[in-house]
Amino acid sequence: MRVTTFGEIMLRLTVPDNQKLVQATSFNANYGGAEANVAVSLALLGDQAAFITQLPNNEIGDTAISKLKAFCVDTSRIRRGGSRIGLYFLQQGVGQRASDVIYDRATSAFATSEAADYPWNQLLDQTDVFYISGITAALSAELQAVLLSAVEFCHHHDIQVVYDANFRGKLWTSAQAVAFNKRILPFVDVCLVHDEDIEQAFGIKAFQAANRQAIDQKATFQQAMTSLTDKYPNIQTVASILRNIQRPQSSQWMGIMNHQGRFYESPIYDVEILPEVAGGDAFGAAIVHGIGHNFNPQYQLDYAMAAAVLKLTIPGDFNLSSDAEIKAAMISNNGKGKNPVNR
Repeated sequence: MRVTTFGEIMLRLTVPDNQKLVQATSFNANYGGAEANVAVSLALLGDQAAFITQLPNNEIGDTAISKLKAFCVDTSRIRRGGSRIGLYFLQQGVGQRASDVIYDRATSAFATSEAADYPWNQLLDQTDVFYISGITAALSAELQAVLLSAVEFCHHHDIQVVYDANFRGKLWTSAQAVAFNKRILPFVDVCLVHDEDIEQAFGIKAFQAANRQAIDQKATFQQAMTSLTDKYPNIQTVASILRNIQRPQSSQWMGIMNHQGRFYESPIYDVEILPEVAGGDAFGAAIVHGIGHNFNPQYQLDYAMAAAVLKLTIPGDFNLSSDAEIKAAMISNNGKGKNPVNR
């Protein structure tokens, strides 16, 4: 199975040592972005993964590509053009202070790319699964058109579409997201939408109380998932992460999946984490890996949740967990527990 992901890779600048942005005199730098993170995860798991984007033709663009190549991601279809790479700043949360992201990507090489830059008949000619997210759609009306043309191509060429409905309120409004999603969902085969996104992205009521205790309200979330598949019967699978959040470093996580009308649940993980990002990307990559390796739905979900919680222990955007490590986390969890030292 060959997977192609499409989106923006950015330079991430993280405030060190749990400082606030106003205190920072230096930043930790790495590269990441939802679809690039997925491509890296899949490549590390041994899958054929390609990433498509547009990057400036300078040393920063070169470095981003070299980071992807280091993990065996196919970068041969990345376009070069534009003047700058997108940036985002991460101020990590601690205690009662939540993490915060500031974007600087409005005029990036990818955000200003156009439909003519992406001839899908050439770019997707050897693809079995196409992975995209709502973040790309939030960047410009032109990129919304690009995504719609891509999924229409996939529909006519038997390419599965996996869509992560990531909602970013700093990039667009809920009304804009709902309007776009009504256009793209008829072409989606697998939809990923997590607790914090479903109401904003789809306009579907999922919780009775906005108390950051999604696991405790999983019954109403299941109803929302069913509403989605009833409206869009082309969607074969909806997979989600639900969380009970106490503070940035302490929470409970579980996965839930509706596959062809049947629900599956993962064990609940007690998570003590770095205030990191991209757990959802690790989850999505593992769901796709399960598709390619014919995992049964329960195993696929359990595998994806183990990948997600492992990512939260790893600094940076990329999930550097191996297949063996993910399987070990699945075995050791049993709903509770911690891994012993591997001697």
